[in-house]
Parts: sequence; C-alpha cells; structure tokens
Amino acid sequence: MEAYKKRIVKIIQYIEDHLDTELSLEKVAEIGAYSPFHFHRVFKLITGETLQNYVTRKKIEKSALYLSLRKGIHIKEIYLELGFANHSVFNKTFKKYYGKSPSEFRRSAPDSFHKILQIESKNGQVDTVFHQYLCKVENLLKWRTMNLKIEVKQLEEMHLASVMSLGLKNVEPSYGKLISWATEKRPFPADHVKMISVYHDSFKITPPDKVRIHASMLLETQLKGQEGEIFPETIEAGKFIVGSGEVTLNDFEQCWASLFLWMNENHYTIRKAFPFEIYHSNFKEHPEGKMIVDFCIPIH
Repeated sequence: MEAYKKRIVKIIQYIEDHLDTELSLEKVAEIGAYSPFHFHRVFKLITGETLQNYVTRKKIEKSALYLSLRKGIHIKEIYLELGFANHSVFNKTFKKYYGKSPSEFRRSAPDSFHKILQIESKNGQVDTVFHQYLCKVENLLKWRTMNLKIEVKQLEEMHLASVMSLGLKNVEPSYGKLISWATEKRPFPADHVKMISVYHDSFKITPPDKVRIHASMLLETQLKGQEGEIFPETIEAGKFIVGSGEVTLNDFEQCWASLFLWMNENHYTIRKAFPFEIYHSNFKEHPEGKMIVDFCIPIH
C-alpha cells in the first residue's frame, strides 16, 4: 500500500505543479512509474476521470481561483498561463464547468467564494484529494484479493474463429453471428464451448465506439479460411498474467485495473500481443448475472 501511496501522491502533486505545461499520458505515467498502456485504466478507476478530463478540470478550477482573487490580471494572462490556446477555447470550457463566462464569473464571485478557496489552499486541499484516492486504491486491492485468483501461466497456442466488432455496443451482435455460424458448422470442442474476446485496440487511444474487439470461439482445429464474416485467428503460445474470478460485466474494469496494478508491483512488462478474456460460463444463465472469466495479459 505504501508504494501506491507514494505513486499517487507523486502523480497528483506533479499535475498540480505543472498545470501550465503539456501533461501527456506518457509523461504522467512515467512520473508514477507506470506504463502508458495501462496507466489510463488505473488513473480513471482511482479518480473517476480520464487524465485529460482531470487536467482540464484542475485548470478551470485554478482559473476560477485567479479570476476571483487576482482581479487586476487580464483574463488573457490567466488562460495563457494555464495553457489554453485562445479565448474562445477557454471561454467555452469555463462555461461548461461554471455555467457562465470567465468575465461574468469574475464580476459575480462572492466573498464566500474567495474565503472557501483560500481555506482550501491553506489547509491542504491536495492532501484531501490524496486521502480520497488512496481509499479507492485500498478498496481496489481488497476487492482484488477477494474476487480474483492471479497467476503467471504459460498458455498454449489457441486457434479461434472470430468476428470483428467495432465499438463495445457491437460485441454482442458479433457473438450472435459467430454462434449462428458455429451452430451449423459445429467446429468447437464437444465437451465445453469457450468464447473469447480479444482486444485489438487500446482504450487509451481509441474511443469506446471505435475500439476493435474480436468476438471469438476456441476451436479444436485451425479454421482453413474466411467464411463470410468469420475469419481464423491465432493466439500464440506464451507467458500471461491470468486473473480468474466469478464476476459481473460491471466488474470488468476493476478486474483489468487490478491486473495491471499487480503486473506493475511484480515487475512484469507487457509484450507486443493482444490482451483477451476467456469466458467459462454464461452470465445470462446465472441468477446474479455472474460468469467465470479469465483475464489474460501477455507479458515478457
């Protein structure tokens, strides 16, 4: 827990101290000794926001402080100091958070607003934020211990039949096409059918409605060629972190974030291959909507 505390304090403090600079995902991840590949998941789970949204909000909050307390400074000086390209961008973003333009906000800012901001600044607003986020990390680690069994395994090569899905909402229809095909062809193991989702894009850089996910089925033998929308895919043999548990769909984000934290604390690095999920049961057949899932991260 101490290691996470140090990292979070370092990351949040760095952001607070560098709001006037370019705070890229890669740079902030490096400050916390995380890889950019999984830092976005960890940061969002802990703060409830993406890094970009968090940084924008902190800049706007700081600009509100300046507008309220430093009324002799021109608005242009404030937004340029905080890295906004021009007045139009700053004005639009500020309105989104406070419901009025920066100039209107400055004219109407009451004395109580000044005092609240001064008190928060003097008494360590950042420390309060640290405490809030550290509680989330502690809860995540407890949840991981209770819900996931984590192992490092050497997995054999897997042959799949896959349907490409663009966007999260299209995954279920893609599985529908795959199942219809499989019902006719019956190429899967007779004893137990395993469905697999393979993530070919990172949520770090690809919007959820455009992320590429392959809805797949494990086959007994390799598919010889493409059949309509169904195409062959191979997961190569290798070393993986495998987190296994009985979870609901709403738990998936916590599962992935937990695994990436575990990977970091145990000094593994991700290799150039695609993460995937293996489903051992169907959540629609469980009274609480749970299913047994393996979450698999390829590592060196």
